[in-house]
Order: sequence, then C-alpha cells, then structure tokens
Amino acid sequence: MPDMVPGGARPVILVVEDEVPLLTLLRYNLEKQGFRVEEAADGQEALLRVAETKPDLVLLDWMLPQLSGLEVCRQLRRRPATRDLPIIMVTARVEQQDSVRALDIGADDYVTKPFAMDGLLARIRALLRRSGSVASRGRLAFRDLVMDQDAHRVSRGGRALHLGPTEYRLLEFLMQHPGRVFSREQLLDAVWGRDIHVEPRTVDVHVRRLRKAINGPGEEDVIRTVRSAGYALDAEPG
Repeated sequence: MPDMVPGGARPVILVVEDEVPLLTLLRYNLEKQGFRVEEAADGQEALLRVAETKPDLVLLDWMLPQLSGLEVCRQLRRRPATRDLPIIMVTARVEQQDSVRALDIGADDYVTKPFAMDGLLARIRALLRRSGSVASRGRLAFRDLVMDQDAHRVSRGGRALHLGPTEYRLLEFLMQHPGRVFSREQLLDAVWGRDIHVEPRTVDVHVRRLRKAINGPGEEDVIRTVRSAGYALDAEPG
C-alpha cells in the first residue's frame, strides 16, 4: 500500500498518456495499490488537470499530442505552485542523453518503455517518500543551511530555498553525514533505494541541480566534488 499523505488521504497520481491500453493498465495497477488516479491524454489537458486536481505525483509520457512531455515538465517547473511537484517521465526513448535531458528539464525520474510494473511502483513510492508524503524527523543544520524536516522547508542564511523532492532527499542525506565522502553508488542506494536501477550519471545531474538551488551569488559552494570518489557536504577544497 502507498504511504499516505498527511491526514490519511490517498495519494493522487496524474497519469498523462495518450495510449489507451497503457493508460488502462496503469490505472488498474495504481488503483490496486491504493492510489487515486486522474488522467490526461495530451499536454494541454495535463496542465489543466494539474491545476484542477493538485496531484501528489505526475506520470508524464514524453511523446504527447498538443505539447510534448518535456514542454509540460518545463512549464510545471516554471510555476511556483508546481515547482516541486514530483514528476516521473515515461518514454520509449532509450538513449542515455535522453534521460539526462529529461532530468535537466526538471523530471525527478525517468522510466523507459516497456517497463516492469513492480519497478515503476517502487519508483513512485520512493519519490512520494522523498517529496514529504511521510512525516519527517526534526531539524538539520550545516553552516548557514537549515532544514526543517517536519515542515519540509530548507533555507540558507534565512533565504528560503526551493528544492525538488530528489534534491531535498539528497541534501537531507548529506546534511545527516557532513564531511563524509559518498560515492555515486552509495548516494544512489541512500536516496533512490537499492531496489531501483538508476544510472550513476543521474547523481551528477541532481547534484548540479542541488548546487544551483542552494548556492546563491557570492555564496560558498558547500558541496565538494572529490575526484574519482564522489561528493561530500563540507565546502573544503578537493
């Protein structure tokens, strides 16, 4: 069963897919797991449905009528109300540069067709956990970075930061272990989970996005890249 959002409501998944058989299959399996499912068949409808239903997560097909999934993702990331909305891109495109492109646009995860339903459900649950559907555990601080885990808010020097769910979980893990160097594989296990296959290069994309979000003009970069080793939260020269 899915983790419940605060108040015990069923998480809402918006499935944006124009292939009716796949849409039917996704609805069946998601509802069987206790999720509430909303649907959109093209990019324009997807933007309207997000505004109407305020989903907890979007399963977004890349190739759509009206607007592509990439453009839908780009527009959602530009809007303050949906900047942090968890998005999983679903596509038949299998080239690695396509997955990196989707992540750069703002997707939190990327699944290629055909996919195993169990694997997709695991990714959905993991992303919902990272997005704050489960109550968290207090307050973390590192230098002028402060994370309020209960309110799911992050600030630096009193300035509110806007992080996507994956960047939030990545920063949370690093703040729990300041100064320690983690390899890409260790970060994948800690943030994405051992049961989910993600390319190590994905870590680099999310670290880049995290750096952009937390390092303002003139501020010290608090994430250290350790050549051939990984990343650490300590802002010391590598």
